[in-house]
Amino acid sequence: MRYLPLSEANRRDMLGVIGAKSVDELFRDLPAAALAKARIDLPKSASEIEVERALSAMAAKNLNCGQGPSFLGCGNYRHHTPASADYIIQRGEFLTAYTPYQPEISQGTLQAIFEFQSQVALITGMEVANASMYDGATACAEAVTMATRVTKRNKALLSGSLHPHYRDVTLTNAKFLDLDVEALPPDPMAVEDLLGRVDDTLACVVVQTPGFFGHLTDYAVLAKTCHAAGCLLVVCVTEPVSLGLITPPGHIGADIVVGEGQSLAGPACFGGPGVGLFATREKFLRQMPGRLAGETTDEDGRRGWVLTLSTREQHIRREKATSNICTNSGLIALAFSVHMTLLGEAGFTNLAQLNHATAVSLAEKLEAIKGVKVLPQTFFNEFALKLGKPAAGVADKLAAKGILGGVPASRFYPTFPELTDVLLVAATETNTPADLDAFAAALKEVLS
Repeated sequence: MRYLPLSEANRRDMLGVIGAKSVDELFRDLPAAALAKARIDLPKSASEIEVERALSAMAAKNLNCGQGPSFLGCGNYRHHTPASADYIIQRGEFLTAYTPYQPEISQGTLQAIFEFQSQVALITGMEVANASMYDGATACAEAVTMATRVTKRNKALLSGSLHPHYRDVTLTNAKFLDLDVEALPPDPMAVEDLLGRVDDTLACVVVQTPGFFGHLTDYAVLAKTCHAAGCLLVVCVTEPVSLGLITPPGHIGADIVVGEGQSLAGPACFGGPGVGLFATREKFLRQMPGRLAGETTDEDGRRGWVLTLSTREQHIRREKATSNICTNSGLIALAFSVHMTLLGEAGFTNLAQLNHATAVSLAEKLEAIKGVKVLPQTFFNEFALKLGKPAAGVADKLAAKGILGGVPASRFYPTFPELTDVLLVAATETNTPADLDAFAAALKEVLS
């Protein structure tokens, strides 16, 4: 093993020191049934070339986004990443840098983090952003716990527009922190009444725009209602490109903005890796999880950067830590920042406009098909279709034709029969007019 260079003698010596007879004895506290299930039927050994052949054959069973027209979304979006971005993030000073505890030897990394924070604050319309979280879902969970610290309340309300992964991670996190979190059912028609649910017992209301089913919603009135009740408004954004076109959440009164930066950091790549965006008001800075890089000057008056906020449990704070997240998604955050820098503000806006225009064109083509209805009245680059047939079967038939035609809502909500015929479709600048025509023709054929 390349990374476990231990001989049997080494293992015997270590077991002897800790007083265990075997490696299996180290796992004696685990249920036998769980250990039995964990055993995977794999060959005991194989040569490198044999493993490559076997894994390549398995991978070939997938239809990936680069093999044909792809309209997948649901929080993981495909955009074109400039080739120069990949080159820059692999430069040695970035690739080998670790957590910048010593600023005197980490100025490049700290400056990159500072620029990332500045970009996130700019596009979200917020005053301060941290040095990234693991992904959007964990950022959402951290936002809820932060809101409970700020308000000294332990109740939260999650909108039905929230991505189900964000909802599930938040509920799991809350379960072990004794938080009372209510998650509303999915809202494909955007008709839920959040205003009527706001009261002075809530720590926060969590919404998403564009919503999981594609709806764009103005939450300015909700923000005012929340503030009048003393609770915070948390806005989630799973598609950061949308912030190049829609009003930033901070400008409509959001107190915390979280999201996923994956779509500007790299390829969809079967769901990851991601980078969590987290921004808030400056007055809540001390309750923000993660860490913050700040700009300063050295004793000679030169511009420099340092870590100005570190909230993890290992930074002396122990039980007073605001979060147990131990590091930021450094490389992915860097990729996000490089891409944003290469785009510039005008390029970012143009990219958003192109995404929206492509999605509008696709929606018009698909709604012209008999039996197809586009659900959201307003959307960015993703929308839900009501097909009148089980969407899972339709998606499978489209894939058989070489088209990744969207994601069935039933994969996220299997216990909601009213969503069985709902298909979530996303279009980006990577989709050509020929792709749109091919999708429309294939969907018409599958539904006929």
